[in-house]
Amino acid sequence: MSLVRAKEYLKKYGLENRVMEFSVSLATVKEAALAINCREDEIVKTLSFIVNEEPILIAVSGNSKIDNSKFKLEFHTKAKLIPFDNVEHLIGHAVGGVCPFGINESVCVYLDNSLKHLNVLYPSCGSSNSAVRLTLDELERTSNYKKWVDVCKSIL
Repeated sequence: MSLVRAKEYLKKYGLENRVMEFSVSLATVKEAALAINCREDEIVKTLSFIVNEEPILIAVSGNSKIDNSKFKLEFHTKAKLIPFDNVEHLIGHAVGGVCPFGINESVCVYLDNSLKHLNVLYPSCGSSNSAVRLTLDELERTSNYKKWVDVCKSIL
């Protein structure tokens, strides 16, 4: 139960009561923004990649897309998403619910600069129908991120 795992993780920070569950899917940015009633850029997409044969997560703004040349400059390899069927095993959450909370220990988390202009963010919380409302400072504190990166282009 990824949602339970993410909530338990957030409990260490006193944020478990901020988790919202919906009766509709939040698996896409558009669905999440409609359900939460926020802007699409406030949705945090947590994307899962393989870099040097290790799984990583990059949290990006909902209206951003990975820029392959920036990704290669940062990680010295081509951007390679983890295949759909392997995400849950490698990360700890299934596609649609991937977030930086309660993930497998070996997974490194990065935050993309596309998030820096936001005051309020809504990352998923382990399931395709959940989200948690956080400030940027709270996302930094709870994500156990390795560093800020610049690997996106905006897709306004």
